[in-house]
Amino acid sequence: MTQQRRRIDQVMDESFSKDLDNLAIDDLRSRRSICDELDTELSYYRRMIQGRIDLLDFELRRRSGEETRSLIEALPEILADSASGRTSNPLDRELSLDLPELAGGGAREVDTALSDGFLAHLPTIEVDELRRIRDSLSEMEAKISEQRRAVYDAHDIITGEITKRYREGTASADELLSTS
Repeated sequence: MTQQRRRIDQVMDESFSKDLDNLAIDDLRSRRSICDELDTELSYYRRMIQGRIDLLDFELRRRSGEETRSLIEALPEILADSASGRTSNPLDRELSLDLPELAGGGAREVDTALSDGFLAHLPTIEVDELRRIRDSLSEMEAKISEQRRAVYDAHDIITGEITKRYREGTASADELLSTS
């Protein structure tokens, strides 16, 4: 596997989950750990984006007359998982405060919408700009979903290799105790 700086780039490189039978069990566990961490980070970032999309959708409905409540009145409902049918709460997990890495750049496209001051400026943003931001966020959410799929696939392959080694007796659960 080519050594790359960003973990998401490493996982997205198809060599990350190929020829695993030649790797030490500790290397496999390390790769699986990278996948676990990336999943948590990408899930959190995706949820942040989905929350902003929900806010934009509400503001667009409000401006078109479909919604009569103010943004502040509707905010608890908008941000609640049940408002959009989303049930996972990545905030229940321990996360770093840094935004996750994204393959292919693109994070700058949504920095404004994810910034702390976004909500305060929402009423002053023109409708066309709201739509453009929403489209950009939707594209970013799709990219993150694609990356999460690659992370899941790599995790499954690596976990399969680890399981195979336990089943064949070439790895031992006792090793876990000695490395902890």
